[in-house]
Amino acid sequence: MTKGKFATLRYPTARIEENSDFLEVKVMEYVPPGMGNNESQPMKLGTSTEALQKNQENPLGYIFLPVPQSVKDSNSVDWGDGDSLNSFAAAGVGIAQDAMSAGGPKEILEKLVGGTTSRMESMVNDKDNFADLANSFFASKAVNILGGNTSVAGLMARTSGQVMNPNMELLFKGVQLRKFDFAFSLAPRDETESKTIKKMIRIFKINMNSSNSSNDSTSSGLFIKSPNVFQLTYKTGTKSHRYLHKFKPMALVAMGVDYTAAGTYATYEDQTPVQMALTLSFKELNPIYAEDYDNIPLEEGVGY
Repeated sequence: MTKGKFATLRYPTARIEENSDFLEVKVMEYVPPGMGNNESQPMKLGTSTEALQKNQENPLGYIFLPVPQSVKDSNSVDWGDGDSLNSFAAAGVGIAQDAMSAGGPKEILEKLVGGTTSRMESMVNDKDNFADLANSFFASKAVNILGGNTSVAGLMARTSGQVMNPNMELLFKGVQLRKFDFAFSLAPRDETESKTIKKMIRIFKINMNSSNSSNDSTSSGLFIKSPNVFQLTYKTGTKSHRYLHKFKPMALVAMGVDYTAAGTYATYEDQTPVQMALTLSFKELNPIYAEDYDNIPLEEGVGY
């Protein structure tokens, strides 16, 4: 069996009815996103998901599996633990921004001087706290000259019980890719299911791995080709499940098979294990955005 098209596989072999729930696994050849730009958003690059959606009508094949006993989805984004900016730094940023928008070198210099003077006046008006800050600054320099190791903030906290307001904020840092883990118990009841499971395991193994050559036989073997990818869909009969979550195209990043899932080594006459456990770990190729829900009405489920 090579990395290419294959006939649809279904485990168990029981007939799928209109009300049968199952997990459809579509195997697709990976399509790189390329460097093309979005026409309406020139700075936005295309994604693997968009490239694959244009090519989904020609999959390599389908695998139908029962809905796993544990069905979960998890969404997460990356927020910083806390970003701080004290008033001195904020004042410096404000002065610099005002100056940079001033125009020529002369105007920039005038803005820098004027802005610094204005900010210093506002701090001097806060006489007591400014005095504490100045005293702590010079005291820390003197202590450090004598071999000590202390900071302005440390001295202020010791002498006045105050620290500079850090203006801490939890700030958004970026998106994250979702990962899904599946576990299936495979217990072949006849020779047909035994062969189906064997083919299924081989197909997952073949398509999760890279090809050690380029597309044609004239290749020098300098490069390796990206593995194929998978589109998973919870279905009821021929339609998408009306409640469970959806997936973006995913890469199979890890796979495990336990051939002794019954707790001991036991096989049928043809040496097929009596019970196996298949674990699959997928990771989506692209992150989820709020706009991804726009084309999924509530009647079609919870979305991603």
